[in-house]
Amino acid sequence: MEAAGVRLLDESKPFDVEVLDGVVAAAYHPSHPERSAANSILMKLREQANTWAHADAIIERSKIPEGRYFGLLALDDAINTRWKILPDEQRAGIKGFIVNKIIQLSSDEQTATAERTLIHQMNKVLVSILKQEWPHNWPSFIGDICGASRTSEILCENNMHILRLLSEEVFDFSKDAMTTAKIKTMKDSLNAEFALIFRLCEFVLGASQRPRLIDATLATLKAFLSWIPFGYLFETPLVETLVDRFFMAAQFRNAALECLTEIASLTEPKYDEAFVRLYLSLLAALNVVVPRDASLAAAYDPATGNERDQLFVQRLALFFSGMFKAHLRLLETRDHASALLEGLQYLVRISAVPDNEVFQICLDFWHFFSQDLYASEVAVRGGLRAAAAGSAKQNFDADDGFDASAPPSAVDHSAALVDDDDLPVARPGAGPQPTPTPPADTGVQRKQLFQHGGILSHVRLCMISRMAKPEEVLVVEDENGEIVREMTKDTEAIAQYKTMRETLVYLTHLNYEDTESLMLDKLALQVDGTEWSWANLNTLCWAIGSISGAMSEDEEKRFLVTVIKDLLGLCEVKRGKDNKACIASNIMYVVGQYPRFLRAHWKFLKTVVNKLFEFMHELHPGVQDMACDTFLKIAHKCKRKFVTQQPGEVRAFVHDLVQQLPQIISDLEPHQVHAFYEATATLLSDRGGAGSNFANERGPLLAQLMALPNEAWRRIMADAQRDATTLNRQETVRDVAKIIKTHCRVCAACGPLYVTQLGGIYLDLLNVFRAYSEAVQAAVQASGEMATGHSEVRAMRSAKREILRLIATFIEKCAEPEAPPALVATSFVPPLLEPVLGDYRRSIAEARDSEVLVLLATTVDKLHDLVAAEVPRILDAVFEPTLRMITRNFEDFPEHRLAFFKLLKAVNTHCFAALFAIPPEHHKLIVDSVVWAFKHTERNVADTGLEILYELLLNVGRANDAAKQPFYQAFLLALLQDILAVMTDRLHKSGFKMHATLLRHIFHLVEAGQVTAPLFPSHDHHASNQAFLREHVANLLATSFPNLTRRQVYEFVVGLFDLNMDLLSFKTHLRDFLIRLKEFSVEDNRDLFSEERAAADAARVQREQQARLAVPGLVNPHDRPMDDVDDEL
Repeated sequence: MEAAGVRLLDESKPFDVEVLDGVVAAAYHPSHPERSAANSILMKLREQANTWAHADAIIERSKIPEGRYFGLLALDDAINTRWKILPDEQRAGIKGFIVNKIIQLSSDEQTATAERTLIHQMNKVLVSILKQEWPHNWPSFIGDICGASRTSEILCENNMHILRLLSEEVFDFSKDAMTTAKIKTMKDSLNAEFALIFRLCEFVLGASQRPRLIDATLATLKAFLSWIPFGYLFETPLVETLVDRFFMAAQFRNAALECLTEIASLTEPKYDEAFVRLYLSLLAALNVVVPRDASLAAAYDPATGNERDQLFVQRLALFFSGMFKAHLRLLETRDHASALLEGLQYLVRISAVPDNEVFQICLDFWHFFSQDLYASEVAVRGGLRAAAAGSAKQNFDADDGFDASAPPSAVDHSAALVDDDDLPVARPGAGPQPTPTPPADTGVQRKQLFQHGGILSHVRLCMISRMAKPEEVLVVEDENGEIVREMTKDTEAIAQYKTMRETLVYLTHLNYEDTESLMLDKLALQVDGTEWSWANLNTLCWAIGSISGAMSEDEEKRFLVTVIKDLLGLCEVKRGKDNKACIASNIMYVVGQYPRFLRAHWKFLKTVVNKLFEFMHELHPGVQDMACDTFLKIAHKCKRKFVTQQPGEVRAFVHDLVQQLPQIISDLEPHQVHAFYEATATLLSDRGGAGSNFANERGPLLAQLMALPNEAWRRIMADAQRDATTLNRQETVRDVAKIIKTHCRVCAACGPLYVTQLGGIYLDLLNVFRAYSEAVQAAVQASGEMATGHSEVRAMRSAKREILRLIATFIEKCAEPEAPPALVATSFVPPLLEPVLGDYRRSIAEARDSEVLVLLATTVDKLHDLVAAEVPRILDAVFEPTLRMITRNFEDFPEHRLAFFKLLKAVNTHCFAALFAIPPEHHKLIVDSVVWAFKHTERNVADTGLEILYELLLNVGRANDAAKQPFYQAFLLALLQDILAVMTDRLHKSGFKMHATLLRHIFHLVEAGQVTAPLFPSHDHHASNQAFLREHVANLLATSFPNLTRRQVYEFVVGLFDLNMDLLSFKTHLRDFLIRLKEFSVEDNRDLFSEERAAADAARVQREQQARLAVPGLVNPHDRPMDDVDDEL
């Protein structure tokens, strides 16, 4: 393999295709012993500048498909990166070779079939050429390809693929791959010449009898439908052809339906009637293809179903959802109401098929539909309230039934839905009986229209019966039918649950009585055993929990009392650990979802919490975890209730809780104990209501809460005083870590109040830290670096890290009145630094804890200038040792590198003056470390480095000339070169926003004359820094990128110094330059637009969250911001 590599990479010898085939074969063989070496040779060969020149020989003479594919890759690379600098004759030669080869391979059926993969790759290469040459250097391309297509059906089929690829490149992928001017030119050209393409498609669809050509034409047409002028769609017989000829033919039905879906999803008011005609014609055709009594679920029967029918059901779901999303209001008229309801009935039937992908499509529409219906009803209610101010309030949401005064409709559609075998069956009385009514425009009448035939009721039932598992549920049924603890999160199920939850909340707002009736009827079937199963109970309870907040408090009280009563009764009558675990899991989930109800009903809350305490003694996997998690959630949302004396109680419940704590936690695992302590400490974070004396009771209660861990701590300290070696016993080290973890969770939960606990153990903590530091260092001295892998050393380092985390958490939480930052800075920080910094400096790299850097960063971030005097000491201890660790490579010590730059950012932001207090020779170390950070391949580190540099430059700019001009002279030119380097490589596109920000800042600094110290060497004679920097940057770019012309470089450099450019214009200037550098490579440039996408996404998420918060129950009760009123008695 080594000889083959030398032979291929030696450009002085003729290229040997046979040798290349051997290397490629080895690279693609999964078990070849020299596969890695072969891949390395191919990568080096692709990087050689002239490999593309052998592409024709490789494609013509290679005997294996992979070899020819490699030749095409090399040619495509040259087209994308070197096309502009190739001589005209070479470009014409490449173009002619690809075109002729495609025509040759597409000349007959047998060759086209055998070489289909190669032809597809060559089509892609041709499109790459078109992106360079068309339309300016190849204006006749569209006419040429359309004319050639009429000469041969086989060639026409492939030309359709080329046109589809071109459309996708121009309209779907162009933003990331081409300059804005190029995109506009290509779109204008494609629009101008589309008539030729459309006539070709019409000709093929009307005249061809070749199935593969028709399929290719329909696929190509589908790619064009989203952007072609509407006249081609509705002023030609295209829609009729698709429906009457191709939808009715089973062979082309799916392709035709895909095209119709694309058309139906478009909007244009001028053609509203045409969209309605499209819907009606397809519905009529569908009634022939799929009769109303046909079972759509049959397509998924393992015995009788087939893939084509399943694809049809999926695409039918896409058609209806797309059509209704775009044109629902057009169909809400008296003339079209029956057709609209019929289409919705089809969609309800499709929602019941046993395929989750299809259900997701339907769910997406039902979410949109229910949200739209709810919004229109809310708008009408608001208008009516305003109009009827002072008059009796009209109640429109008593049920979904129709207004009795409304005239009857001529058509009743209830039968088709109620009798369909695909649907989950609603029990009699579960939903309101439909009453015929005409459609109308108001929100209430819209709701009445869609309730017609029980549609909304069946959608509710579908949501309830198929509800996905919420994230909070830990006890699940596995694939073996056993109840187990879930070990991994199913992110798809969680996302689906959120959508289903919102849909059911909207549907509940439209008619809470129907939702309640459906749920209680299904619960009754669980209680009497008719539908008892773990899966049925789970989905029902998940649905019950999902509508929290969607009912009024009185309705919620009645509903929830019935649910919990039935579930508790079910828990009593069912036998078997698995049954009880399943029911217990559902009880905990449901009660945890209704904090508003729990806050309003103390006795019920107390009963629920005591039941949770019982579950904490249930040893079935997952039950104890859910019990602790549920108690923690309730503690966050109902804490005021626990710390206030309730009617009929002798004292606040928290007193009894703390007193009974040893018995409650007796069967819990350590991590569950920590969660329980956190929940209890959360209660103590509440100071009580107005007039309450609880604020004075918090300290003693916290001491009582921590009695067990503190007693264990005192025993360990007493033993250590008698014999210091006892601290190093493994069981003692583990106990120390557990105790400190408990303290850490309590500190995070109760906040500044924790100072009363930390004060009593702080010096002991530092002594334990010092003792373990010395023990670790002694072990390293005795056994070397390998000692860090010994179990006893790992345990001691774990205990040290817990101590550091506890102190960092306390500093982060410190606040008035119990722990003011000034007190922390003077009383807690000074004794901390000596043992921590000394240990960090003395330890070997492998024994240093990143938590030290996290603690120091937290200290500077929280205490700001209160610890500024300590910053030089901190940097002196950690700067050089950490840099030596993290600059070895980009992989080792990832936690240290991230924490180190967070520390540097905190110092730069809050204690910048302290950076000038360190020795001047260390300034270069700081700048070098920042440069190293933004060159890092780990995005978090690189982003932090860029942010530090920008803040550093801003801070330097605020300093006086005596400080900043030497800085500019020493570092500005090198920084500029380094930023340009990372901006133009392939690894740092995600940092483009900050690259642009920094470059604009530096260039504008120089152009505005704020850099007065000369940037050029003393022997150079430039008139100014501005002139020197222009020349320097231009030479740097011309040398680094020889494919750029001098004019391109000149125009780019002039733009860099334009003071009138805002950041947005500057980024566009940079983007176009970078895309020109890489010649439209999608891989390189898609991240250049990440900032806009992220900003748009963030704004969209904020708008959606505000809208969601406005709908009662739409946001999970544990995700809603706490309302002060919620905690009032």
